[in-house]
Amino acid sequence: MEGRQLRPIYDALELPDTKYAEEECEKLLRKHPNHYGAQSIKAFILARSGRPNEALLLGQSVLNTPSAMASAHVQQGLSLAFRALGRPREEIMVYTAALSFSPNDESLHIKVFKTAARNSMFKEQHHAAIQLSKLSKQQKYVWWLVVSLFLQAKHSKDDVAAPVQLKLAERLVEKAVADGQLTSTEELRVYLDVLDIQDKHEQMTEVMADNSQLAAMISNDPDLVTQRINLFIKVGDYDKAIMAATAALESRDNWADYKLYIEAVATLVGQAVDAEAKHSLVAGISSNFEKWAGVRGKARGAKLAQVALATRMHEAGHGDIAGSPEALIWDYLTEFQQKAICYSDIMQFIVARREPSVLEYHQAQLEQRLPAARDSATNSDDAAQAWVNLEKIRYLLQALMGETDPKAWVADIEPLLKFGLGSSQARKKQPSCSDMAFIASQRIIQAAFLAYSAADQREQLHSALFKALCVLESGIQLNDNSFLLKLYAIRVYLYLSCYERAQTIYDTLRIKHVQLDTLGHLIIGHGMALGCFALDMELCYNGVTFYDRFQSKMPRDIEAVYQQGTYSNVQDFLEFQSNIVHSIQRECTHRYALRGEGFEYGNAKETLARWEEADVSSIEHSEQTLSALHDNRDVSVMGLLTPKDMAQWDLELLTQSTPIPGHDFIRAFSLVPQVMHYLVCADIESLQEKLSELTLVVDNSSCRLSRQDVLFVRGIIDVGSLYIQASDPQNEIDGQLSRLLSVIRTNLPSNELDPSLFSLSSDGIRNLSAATELFTYMLALKHALLAQRLPAANAVGLALSQLRKEALKSVNTLRGWVDKNTRALVEEQWLAENDDDIFADAKRFVVGSQKQTTSMVTKACTTSWLRSVKNLLSQWEKCSS
Repeated sequence: MEGRQLRPIYDALELPDTKYAEEECEKLLRKHPNHYGAQSIKAFILARSGRPNEALLLGQSVLNTPSAMASAHVQQGLSLAFRALGRPREEIMVYTAALSFSPNDESLHIKVFKTAARNSMFKEQHHAAIQLSKLSKQQKYVWWLVVSLFLQAKHSKDDVAAPVQLKLAERLVEKAVADGQLTSTEELRVYLDVLDIQDKHEQMTEVMADNSQLAAMISNDPDLVTQRINLFIKVGDYDKAIMAATAALESRDNWADYKLYIEAVATLVGQAVDAEAKHSLVAGISSNFEKWAGVRGKARGAKLAQVALATRMHEAGHGDIAGSPEALIWDYLTEFQQKAICYSDIMQFIVARREPSVLEYHQAQLEQRLPAARDSATNSDDAAQAWVNLEKIRYLLQALMGETDPKAWVADIEPLLKFGLGSSQARKKQPSCSDMAFIASQRIIQAAFLAYSAADQREQLHSALFKALCVLESGIQLNDNSFLLKLYAIRVYLYLSCYERAQTIYDTLRIKHVQLDTLGHLIIGHGMALGCFALDMELCYNGVTFYDRFQSKMPRDIEAVYQQGTYSNVQDFLEFQSNIVHSIQRECTHRYALRGEGFEYGNAKETLARWEEADVSSIEHSEQTLSALHDNRDVSVMGLLTPKDMAQWDLELLTQSTPIPGHDFIRAFSLVPQVMHYLVCADIESLQEKLSELTLVVDNSSCRLSRQDVLFVRGIIDVGSLYIQASDPQNEIDGQLSRLLSVIRTNLPSNELDPSLFSLSSDGIRNLSAATELFTYMLALKHALLAQRLPAANAVGLALSQLRKEALKSVNTLRGWVDKNTRALVEEQWLAENDDDIFADAKRFVVGSQKQTTSMVTKACTTSWLRSVKNLLSQWEKCSS
């Protein structure tokens, strides 16, 4: 009967047609007001429809009706509702209430366990596992219990209970081993984790010993083999570590095993009291490395291990006992320089020793090899890759030697440009050519920042970066799959305030899923800073959708771990889930989305309703919640040629047009919506509190907001302060209103002076965007004053009306100027002949052989600027006061 009544609702949800499903619910509830199944499903529909308060109220009402919980339809609807609301405790309460009717229902106990597991509720997970192990003799429930005990102890703050829980888990595993019930490497890993967290390393060595009953299982798992070597090092049994590493490397090539082998030998060498013993140890490992270097498939790993061993010995103060690290580096390069990964392999060892004499040795070796490599680059793909690797090393050595002469960075750039962009290999899309084009662009960018680092030289900097952009775009035209060329093109376009082209290139990267969290910072938020709100909002919504879907998908993956018995993934999945849920980029993406919604035009009623109904409590942050955020953003992908500890040569850092948003941004743009909410709601006490917090953020000397964000936030503080002043009819507001209007006017284009190309590509559009955004918030202030019948509303309205007229005139003038003049100015100023031009060779190349691409870049810049100005003009046209 109940199923037949609910069938139309289920059918509508399967379509899916949420609106029709809700109508069917209402129809059924009109006939049967106490139909708990319909109420439960309605709660789920409300949760899915963005009405969490209504959903929670209805769901809790049904949950508080014990008799209702006997129905499977109620259980399903209510559990889905609480899951959609992110209320795991209430979801567990649904199953617990259902168990009062069916205490031995295994499926209900499993649901309790999985709900607790996916929400890191380890205590509840533990209790559910106990119940399952009592109900059923299935061995998997014993392992569920062991894992639950381990996780509860690991994350517990109870120093008394945790050891007891771990001991119980250990006993359960020991019984499983004795009964022959430890049958998989996943279960073995759980056993080792239980012992490891108790620091029972000696016992772990017994479990992993060659004569252990689990030995065969270990030898067939590469990760366990490596763990075994590492374990011997932990317990100080270096001889066994060496034996285990030697045995492992005889049959496979694993860099982690090489590193552990080297560490074990280095420790024994350090402990040895006489030179003969030291030499004997080093001779043994070196002999093995030489032997494995002659084995097909092992040569690269073994040769690189020789370099790592020699470097480690030097670091420990043993000199050249394992050979000269520098000589071995160049031996390695001689043998493997034709491989693309060669530079990545060897860079760490060059960087490890930065003494002048060492760097001079490398420089001498490089100078001996570079001319021949350059001359033979066209002979084959391998020869071309060898030259690329040497050019990367040349770049690295210049940075390590502290080269600050910009001319030195671009002195020999023409051969790089010709090979990377103008050779027959380049036209065939040879990967080494894309690498060479990338190196050339890096050299131009590096030289630009060294040559024009002063504030009054930024115009020349932009001219130099434009040339780098032409090189980057030329490389992209030849090889559309070059990720690095595109990353830097995006960075440089944004540095020159060209959002539209940057966003187009970003789209070609096909960033999706978790990359939205790691790489989304490259573009998200920049559109709002440059007047392209709609494009930026779309990217923000894509990000928000990913985070929402992740929160629904990841728990299912955690459930699957237990179902499939892949227990070693539990901790990784839980950590991954926590990192994404508490991601800095997630918070920034949400704040940008909120910011964009605040920028959307609406009439007075819509604007006031938006701020009045804003859920400001969910976006509040404390020091504790901010400190819990995790930064998953990948900035290392940008700086491949130099180490991160060299700020003057860190192009990832240098090419940032604005600071990467962090805690200050999250604080500020969590507080702005709260300020507007309390302003519209006339809650002056709360408004004053939030204004004080916002002031603390921007007044902090270490504040990392862009100049325009600071301008905007200070403007919001002034808007809030003006409202407080105006809320008392006796107060005079003219002075404060004038100052606020002056801030906006100052950042509008001047009607009296012609703009310059530099002002446009630096702060012109950014300042105009900030002023436009601030104006929309002032309109909300005016609407609030009118709605609350405060006398100041008229004065504010008249002032905003006059300001809007001025803005429309100045922004429209700017639009015409950009449309008419910028293309010619780029050609005249950024590509003009100049005898003293450091970048003359680069300019001749891009203007000559890459003329078509240079023209395309010029058009991309001018079109991007024009699009930004048109968008801002449209915003002023919509914002009728």
